[in-house]
Amino acid sequence: MRRRVRAGERDAFAELYEQYAARVHQHALWLTGDWATAEDIMAETFLAAWRSRERLHEDGGSLRPWLLGIATHKAENARRGLRRRLAFLARQRQSPVVPDFASEVAGRIDDARRLEAVRGALGRLRRQEREVLTLCVWSGLDYRQAAEALGVPVGTVRSRLSRARAKLARFAEEAQKNPERNPEPRAARGEMTGEAALAALPVREETA
Repeated sequence: MRRRVRAGERDAFAELYEQYAARVHQHALWLTGDWATAEDIMAETFLAAWRSRERLHEDGGSLRPWLLGIATHKAENARRGLRRRLAFLARQRQSPVVPDFASEVAGRIDDARRLEAVRGALGRLRRQEREVLTLCVWSGLDYRQAAEALGVPVGTVRSRLSRARAKLARFAEEAQKNPERNPEPRAARGEMTGEAALAALPVREETA
């Protein structure tokens, strides 16, 4: 697949898209919290992959780290642009919102609320820690693959992830001590909040 992609075979890129588009979109969604932005990032990621295909090494394993690395950089650029747009909109006069009670829309709003709660915890992390956490926990990369995606040493991935998990555990403890400051809905009995769940999620360890 690497050789075919590097050679610019369109069938290979079609296979690549079918295999990884959903994962790239989900990764972008976790980083940005916006469905439309995530879709744009997904499209930009594959466009950038096509344009930079000749720099891809023929030897190697899965192409997922390569694609998620591109998506991570695109998401950071999108986050900067989104912050500027939100700041602009906040200064404008708000228009009345017309409610839509369709079940699909209601479900999406609920998903967005939960996503925003999780992103609230992620937003308290440094960008590098947030990127490593999303790659290793949600996208399922091991340390070596995450290092390949971000272009950093494996040891850097380990240390960033360790700091991120420690911070999330501390955030969860703070939220339990100060529930009135916790923006998440009340959890069912035995259910962990988003921050606590993040801190407890397993990460694929390197076997080598």
